[in-house]
Amino acid sequence: MEENTVYSDSRNPLLDLAGQASGVSPLEQEVLDEYERLARNMKELSSALASLSGGPITLEMAEGLRLLERKVASVYTLMKASVYSIVLQQGQIEGMEGDGFDGEDNTQR
Repeated sequence: MEENTVYSDSRNPLLDLAGQASGVSPLEQEVLDEYERLARNMKELSSALASLSGGPITLEMAEGLRLLERKVASVYTLMKASVYSIVLQQGQIEGMEGDGFDGEDNTQR
């Protein structure tokens, strides 16, 4: 990554869905805003790491970067698991709706 990479601080119009007829609830918009904030923080981290990579590295910096790498990997894994869980739950709900499940026992005796 180049050191002179500049990231825009402007909001992503694709993530700003509130008030549109897209069916996004306030909670979903809040989640999208948090993802946007996380993306902005990751870009800032990337810029800081790019500037650090240009100079000499000390043992203390290397240990700090290893710790940071482990934490970022843990957060990434937890986020992936959360998203997978949500997608799986949505698939199960849609599967139940597709099978005619309406929460009532329609068996004949």
